[in-house]
Amino acid sequence: MARRISHVATAADADERLDAVVGRLPDVGSRSQGAKACEEGRVLVNGAAAAKKQLIRPGDVIIVEVEDAPSGLVPEPIPLDVRYEDDDLIVLSKPAGLITHPSPDHARNTLAGALLHRYGWQGLCNVQGEADRPGIVHRLDGDTSGLMLAAKTDEAGYALMDAIATKSVDRRYLALVHGAPSVDSGMVDAPIERSRADRQRMAVGDGPASRDAITTFKVLERFEAGAKDAGYALLECKLYTGRTHQIRVHMQYIKHPIVGDQTYRAHAPKQPAADLGLTRQFLHSYRIGFQHPETGCQLDFTDVLPEDLAAALKALEGRSAGITAYGQEVYQLLGKEAPCTSS
Repeated sequence: MARRISHVATAADADERLDAVVGRLPDVGSRSQGAKACEEGRVLVNGAAAAKKQLIRPGDVIIVEVEDAPSGLVPEPIPLDVRYEDDDLIVLSKPAGLITHPSPDHARNTLAGALLHRYGWQGLCNVQGEADRPGIVHRLDGDTSGLMLAAKTDEAGYALMDAIATKSVDRRYLALVHGAPSVDSGMVDAPIERSRADRQRMAVGDGPASRDAITTFKVLERFEAGAKDAGYALLECKLYTGRTHQIRVHMQYIKHPIVGDQTYRAHAPKQPAADLGLTRQFLHSYRIGFQHPETGCQLDFTDVLPEDLAAALKALEGRSAGITAYGQEVYQLLGKEAPCTSS
């Protein structure tokens, strides 16, 4: 449903372009959305249509027609850990426990609701084909933490979704698994489908609804076995497809389930202590790299482990069975962001 919002220009708006002033309004959200509203004739200045480059004077009355979200999605004042943003996109670090978008059993406490509260419906893309997913171009499991992308404009949203689909977005995760792979790197190429035994879970299978799924892994560090566990390994996992629960399913499939995972526990030790105090999976989206859809600039970000995962890893101090050469490189990268370089 359309509604109108008004703004009386202040001294701070003097001699600024109309699209810039409109873009700062909370219900609009960005300069690109402000320009779009002007181009579509949804902005009046002192009762008359105005071009986006018109300069504003104090006292000008600006009227903007905006659309409310066409769904029952509720804006929620949830803090967002934004690492980068511009007029087109957002890079953020999602905490564990925050659901990406509403589902039948999780209507609230969603990233979509948090984005809507911060940027407004006009300041986010709507490219997922669902009315309750503003800004969303991909997802992380609720209990998986780390870096995600969101889009402000439809153009950026479609471009990022296409880049993910064509494997142009470099998405890497840190995963602590039970046991230690015998090789330093490997590929799991196994299709995934919804489990026939439990529709709430996914599984490797070759049924008619299965979809190709490819995950690669590299061992960063191995840890010796203890009295109540079979040892551990810290892996970097890289996604080449984006199936539901993909890394978790694939790690269970190769008999190295993720520590703390309460759903995919086949081959995990039965002793609770083996999960190192975790009640959610040790899976963190620590690195993401992509080409900016508008500028062509290569953007690369890294994200350190959150406190709960860092504490679990610290509990293994003194049990290291060796850090690989690649592990040394990753440990040096953690907590640092590569600068943007022109392509």
